[in-house]
Amino acid sequence: MAEKLMKFSEAVEKYDPVIGLEVHVELNTKTKLFCPAEVSFGGEPNTQLTPVSLGLPGSLPVVNKSAIDYAIKLGLALHCDIAEWSQFARKNYFYPDMPRDYQISQYDKPLNGEGYLDVELEDGEIFRVPIERAHVEDDAGKNTHVGGADGRIEGADHSLVDYNRAGVPLVEIVTKPITGAGARAAEVAGAYVRTIRDIVRALNISNARMEQGNMRADVNVSLRNSPDAPFGTRSETKNVNSFRGIERTIVYEIRRQAAVLEAGGEVLQETRHWDEANQTTAGGRVKTDADDYRYFPDPDLVMVHITKEHIDELKAQMPEMPRERRNRLQTEWGLSDNDMRDIINASALDLVEETVKAGASPAGARKWWMGEISRTANENDTTLEELSITPADVARVEALIAEGKLNDKLAKQTVSGVIAGEGTPDEVVAKHGYEVVQDTGALEAEVDKALAANPDIVEKLKSGNMKPMGAIIGAVMKATRGQADAKTVTGIVMSKIK
Repeated sequence: MAEKLMKFSEAVEKYDPVIGLEVHVELNTKTKLFCPAEVSFGGEPNTQLTPVSLGLPGSLPVVNKSAIDYAIKLGLALHCDIAEWSQFARKNYFYPDMPRDYQISQYDKPLNGEGYLDVELEDGEIFRVPIERAHVEDDAGKNTHVGGADGRIEGADHSLVDYNRAGVPLVEIVTKPITGAGARAAEVAGAYVRTIRDIVRALNISNARMEQGNMRADVNVSLRNSPDAPFGTRSETKNVNSFRGIERTIVYEIRRQAAVLEAGGEVLQETRHWDEANQTTAGGRVKTDADDYRYFPDPDLVMVHITKEHIDELKAQMPEMPRERRNRLQTEWGLSDNDMRDIINASALDLVEETVKAGASPAGARKWWMGEISRTANENDTTLEELSITPADVARVEALIAEGKLNDKLAKQTVSGVIAGEGTPDEVVAKHGYEVVQDTGALEAEVDKALAANPDIVEKLKSGNMKPMGAIIGAVMKATRGQADAKTVTGIVMSKIK
């Protein structure tokens, strides 16, 4: 049965939304957090295991130093207070995909304490997101539900468990309640998670591939009557693994909760799940409070001691952060604020930069990614990165234009062919014979035909009126299936009307 929803504009006018995000970032260490089992995506199920990751009796965990260093670097980027002493705790409840039946996490003594992250919204406004903590923990395994629709647990007759991911190190970044966003709450959340993605990639501590589960978010939403009223009851939508999913979850929950409150009902404190197919959230279980997890210090792990000297060493290793990089690239490329913001909002900065590194001009790289390629992505409701075209491909198309082998029309057709999976730009050009006609004799013949068919245009051109030139160029283009170079055709025409 479909849930009642209030119009979003009406909901944010009547209620003040408060959101919170718990972003889980898997670290790309070579081994797991507490054992030497390999960490890699897509391995044969249940092969990346040790007695520790299986939770076998007598096995003892040992902390992965690289994971701690990665987490500290992330904490520094998030302006967190780095704790001199932090502690791992056991978080207890039934995990069907955690062999030891408890998670090793951090509770009252996290590695990274309070911090903040400034994010840039689509119009250039800077919004500060307050961070409560960024603690280290090991990931659970992965359940695959069989027999239900779309791999969901509803209707499934059995589940398969892959423990390869169990024990993979991750950092959970927990915000404080995010207030003051109003109707822009979803936009703030999307910008925040995108910024975290950019940071962890810049730090080279995570692949941050949401479709592979490297990065996902639990999305908390509540409504209150006014900005000075107490917080309302929140829902927590678990494991949302796309930026659009995070934004749409918030919009949906605001509309759903507003309808519940308007009808005099009460919002349940519960976990929910985002259904991408139906663009809705669905109720899960009643939300468990922290006390119910029965946290206690893990007796097999000593406290982690981080010295000021070690933090200074890691600070010295910190790379250029995303905002600094954007400002530098904008200056180097000579782009306006609006042009740069368009690239960022389209998540195209990495692609444009890689295209420039591959030899394209900044203007050319921007033109293709923000024009023809972006249009195709929108038409197919996908992202730029998911299309079958690379920065090297785009740079090669630009090179073919510079070499005079492609004009703009043929270049667009070549790009479309690459996206369609027909091969590299050179292969697409060869397959379809897209290359610009280089035979000036053939072009002269077509120009002569066009001029002979349009004597009135010839007279206008001879009198100095160049406006009808387009008609001659168009006729030649049509005759050559768009494979003529407009500048070359113009030069031939001018030589004949003197």
